[in-house]
Amino acid sequence: MDAAHWDEAYGRLGPEGVSWFRDDAGPTLTLLDEAGHMPGAVLDVGGGVSPLAHALLARGLGDLTILDISDVALTAARDALGPAAADVTWITADVRDWEPARTWDLWHDRAVFHFMVSEDDRAGYRRALAAALAPGGLVIAAAFAPDGPAQCSRLPVRRYDASGLVAALGTDLALVAQRREVHVTPSGTRQPFTWVLARRED
Repeated sequence: MDAAHWDEAYGRLGPEGVSWFRDDAGPTLTLLDEAGHMPGAVLDVGGGVSPLAHALLARGLGDLTILDISDVALTAARDALGPAAADVTWITADVRDWEPARTWDLWHDRAVFHFMVSEDDRAGYRRALAAALAPGGLVIAAAFAPDGPAQCSRLPVRRYDASGLVAALGTDLALVAQRREVHVTPSGTRQPFTWVLARRED
């Protein structure tokens, strides 16, 4: 899994042709509502061209950072946001070896972690999460459910139930809420997802 792979996918299929495309913020906003408050600072890992940025800015979020391995994806995301893109911090990086310079109140990841198939991958991801998440901060993460696909975008994935996903993300996280979603890709394929809301307990 490298930047060239994702740059090629976005370049070949376009932002609305990739399998993970959706035109709404999905369960994220529901889980945020269940958390009971709007985080002051949000980091969207693998944000790409996601409708979440629009939704969070519309809710008045003033501190949003989007990180993605693909500069092609981030360029398309900035174009999609238009003038509002100036209110977002954009980071092109591989989360596995990224070193955060600050912390955020919410770490959001829709479908990046399930590509962390080796223990080295997961360890690098966890290091970044632990360094980036503020004490008492929230994690919203989505990964393929146990009955989900074994591959995505021609790459292998790991599948999780809610407790397994939270445990894999970090030992200092406690599960707050969970939900199941069946995502329908632009080609009509059904992909079961596990979503979790977890809180850091320090």
